[in-house]
Amino acid sequence: TFGTLPELLEIRRGGHTFMGYPALVDEGEACRLDVFDEPEEAQRLVLIFEDVDATPKAWTHWMLFDIPPDTSHIDENTIPPGATEGLANNHSHGYEGPCPKYFKGTHHYWFRLYALDVRLNLPAATEREEVEQKMKDHVVAEATLLGLCVADETVSADA
Repeated sequence: TFGTLPELLEIRRGGHTFMGYPALVDEGEACRLDVFDEPEEAQRLVLIFEDVDATPKAWTHWMLFDIPPDTSHIDENTIPPGATEGLANNHSHGYEGPCPKYFKGTHHYWFRLYALDVRLNLPAATEREEVEQKMKDHVVAEATLLGLCVADETVSADA
């Protein structure tokens, strides 16, 4: 695997228990990811951040592709030079923080970092499904990081 985040935390706030890394307990700000030990054959990296418990399907909170393999970190609210920010859910760009107000129970938030042996060369207006289709048969390594959010109660949209 490659990539890392700092120490695991548990924080309770407003009926939610946030279990994960500091980036997963913020108010919608992106996180810093450190990237290291990429495979030599990596031509580009892809980062997908998703809530796999969202319904009716997994919710893509952020997607970057064609990240240069010499990228050492991805800072908060930035797109690494040479990378492309693809479309997340709602057909929009930008990082969407975890822990929405609209669910009860536990949601699993995954950062998935892929090393590819090709450059995708897709436009910024590309949906996740197209990125994954073009990645097929080109993944040479994958790293994953899991954060959990436990909502004891659903908070109204007005809160």
